[in-house]
Amino acid sequence: MTLKHPKAHTSRDPDLAVAPHFSLETTTIPRHALPEGEMPPDVAYQIIHDELMLDGNARLNVATFVSTWMEPQAEKLMAECFDKNMIDKDEYPQTAEIETRCVSILANLWNAPDADEATGCSTTGSSEAAMLGGLALKRRWQKQREAESKPADKPNIVMGINVQVCWEKFANYWDVEMRLVPMEGDRFHLSAEEAVELCDENTIGVVAILGSTFDGSYEPVEEICAALDSFESKTGISVPVHVDGASGAFVAPFLDPDLVWDFRLPRVASINASGHKYGLVYPGVGWIVWRDSKALPEDLIFWVNYLGDNMPTFALNFSRPGAQVVGQYYNFLRLGFDGYRKVQGFARDVATSLSTAIGDLGPFELITRGDELPVFAFKLREQIENYTVFDVSSALRERGWQVPAYTFPKNREDLAALRVVVRRGFTHDLADLLVADLQRQLPRLDKQQAPVHDKTAAASFHH
Repeated sequence: MTLKHPKAHTSRDPDLAVAPHFSLETTTIPRHALPEGEMPPDVAYQIIHDELMLDGNARLNVATFVSTWMEPQAEKLMAECFDKNMIDKDEYPQTAEIETRCVSILANLWNAPDADEATGCSTTGSSEAAMLGGLALKRRWQKQREAESKPADKPNIVMGINVQVCWEKFANYWDVEMRLVPMEGDRFHLSAEEAVELCDENTIGVVAILGSTFDGSYEPVEEICAALDSFESKTGISVPVHVDGASGAFVAPFLDPDLVWDFRLPRVASINASGHKYGLVYPGVGWIVWRDSKALPEDLIFWVNYLGDNMPTFALNFSRPGAQVVGQYYNFLRLGFDGYRKVQGFARDVATSLSTAIGDLGPFELITRGDELPVFAFKLREQIENYTVFDVSSALRERGWQVPAYTFPKNREDLAALRVVVRRGFTHDLADLLVADLQRQLPRLDKQQAPVHDKTAAASFHH
């Protein structure tokens, strides 16, 4: 969420001019305070509608992982549920039942040993889900340390430096030391060897990313678990694994069935995913599933007597609409396994074709191809010195494309790249248009004497 802060830039003009609308005279309203009186709904709509035209075209935004298209029938169902409060399970019992069905579907999809024993819930997104997974890891570690009469004041968590910012928030908010494995050479994510090197008796868990936001690659979850098995046999220290499958948990089951990354690995305690990324739902829903009820400590669950029912809840918020959960269930019913396989397979096909076309243009070198997540990163060849990836990103924005340019983190800050995320609704035709616009801009960029934009131009881009 955007934080209003005195240091942040905001409009300095205190008033907003309102254009004449039908028989109304031109007037102004305050930007940062409530108007004195009412206004007709059409006028209020037009004011906001006109401002929102300055936002980018969501379909041309290949920076975001978030779904930007759903079927009209799904939109209709979701509109019917905007006023349903997910927390009020007594008033809306069927919406609550649909949520539990979705958890069971995911538990089966991710190969939980016993889907009836698997525990989980919906969240506002994969970030909240990741934090809940982290909280469960910390509490389990604390209880184990207390049972052994050992101090529990210095927890740490191990992960690659490519993790999403939600993990930094988790570590900051809940006083857990982040042990980050930096990138090295052509290794852009966590590996088994580096993960184990940072583990000790205070490690609450290792986070493995199924689909890095930097380049779309999968981290080797099975290798990490095997290395931790060896670590336990040598030290007696058992370190669980949480899989951050924000994107990949809705891709790998359908396209990579032989990849072992989920609850088939006994060391995997929990998995989070984003329903509003490759779960194909509009923004506002994530999922967290634990392999069984033992993986979620009972004292983290609140039993709340609210509006007539005593219900279990584990969340960082309370009231929220049921629309996105219903949208998720619609997709599960509408697509089924084969439908998801086709949608994700099409996205991967577009991504690999597009990456190949961009690689063939000449100035660009692929970092990844889009053959894991339908996401790929590419950079400029070393001999290109008169323009940067930030110049390329700026040039494409002139045609409406939002293609992020960014530098990689610690130990590879020298690497600047562009990234393309292919989602549902991004077709081969749109990919061809992107390549054509890129070709159109290259002659102008070639004529530049020196770079115009640098990494400061990417300050607003976050993974």
